[in-house]
Amino acid sequence: MAASDLTTLADLEQWLDLPAGNADEPLLSRLITAASDYIQTWCARSLASQSYTETRDGTGGARLAFLQTPATAVASLIIDGQAIPPGDAASTPGFYFTPTLLNLNGYLFRRGLSNVVISYTAGFATIPPEIEQAAIELIAWRYREIDRTGMAAKGIAGETTTFVIKDMPPSVATILAAYRRVPLL
Repeated sequence: MAASDLTTLADLEQWLDLPAGNADEPLLSRLITAASDYIQTWCARSLASQSYTETRDGTGGARLAFLQTPATAVASLIIDGQAIPPGDAASTPGFYFTPTLLNLNGYLFRRGLSNVVISYTAGFATIPPEIEQAAIELIAWRYREIDRTGMAAKGIAGETTTFVIKDMPPSVATILAAYRRVPLL
């Protein structure tokens, strides 16, 4: 299992109603990793909790959006070489944060190029159940597609079966859309 995997082999086998130790386990494991990477690329973000250090341009304001969310901790903030201490929104000068924004009280993100350095942790400690389910459904969809890859329709005994030709099922795209990172302007 890769660190970026969004589900487990056991959960996928349960969804597919396959016994543990089945002959397709190597294929299923590869599909888990591939689909998990695909989902995170599609969402334009890493979903699991990890540390980030970013060098950003100062905006002149008191707020700066995190590039990775949800932020869960801020280790340090440096503006123009000056360390900014933790503070609060009410009375203590310094930085404070929400899951999406880094805020300043008594300071500004002075305008400048690459003059702000933020070290923080963001992502989910536990992958949300709806993301794991979306991953399972995408993997199952691709697994069942093995015998019909590239086939748009198939006719048998006067009946025609048409297959969906998309990157992912619409239900999966709907779930993941809520987690897709929108680029900052």
